[in-house]
Amino acid sequence: ALLEQNNIDFFETFPGNWGISMPALWLKDKDQYAEARDLLDAYQDDRRQRVQSEYQASKQRGQAKTTWQAFKESPIRFISYFTLIAIVLYLSLRFFLSF
Repeated sequence: ALLEQNNIDFFETFPGNWGISMPALWLKDKDQYAEARDLLDAYQDDRRQRVQSEYQASKQRGQAKTTWQAFKESPIRFISYFTLIAIVLYLSLRFFLSF
């Protein structure tokens, strides 16, 4: 919508059914690259600032979720994710750490 509002023609590639391939935006006119990049950079900066201030406000109100609260909300999911991460790390590093 941001690029369309600024009359920048583009097409989008999607990550596929399994999310394996790289999604991307492609400009139809190379000359619009600098303008598109500036628009996207400004959007991302605005969004980052907005999300950070929302987080800080919720943190000041005591409503920001901590790791402990996430664990208490759903311990099985938390432990499952932690176990999955540990397995991936083990499988990735075991050849480098074995002597």
